Amino acid sequence: METEPWHLSKSVPLSIIFAVVVQTGTLIWFIAGLDASVSQNARDLTRHENRLEMLEASVQAQALSIARMDTNIQYIRDILERSERHQ
Repeated sequence: METEPWHLSKSVPLSIIFAVVVQTGTLIWFIAGLDASVSQNARDLTRHENRLEMLEASVQAQALSIARMDTNIQYIRDILERSERHQ
C-alpha cells in the first residue's frame, strides 16, 4: 500500500476553504477581544479593591465618631436628668 502525499481534492469547494479561513480569523479576533476584556476587568478589580479599602476605613472612622456622639449624648441626658431631679 503506497501512501500518496496529502493533497487537496478538487471536489472541495473554494467557498468551504474561504469559510474556514474566515471562521479561524473571527475566532482569533474574538479571543483577542476576550483577552483584552479580561485584562481590563483585572485592572478594574484592583482599582475597586483599593477604593473598597478606603471606604472601609472611612466607615470605621464614622462608626467611631458615632459611638463617641452616642456617649456624649448619653452623658448630656444624664446631666439633664440629674438637673431635673434637683429642681
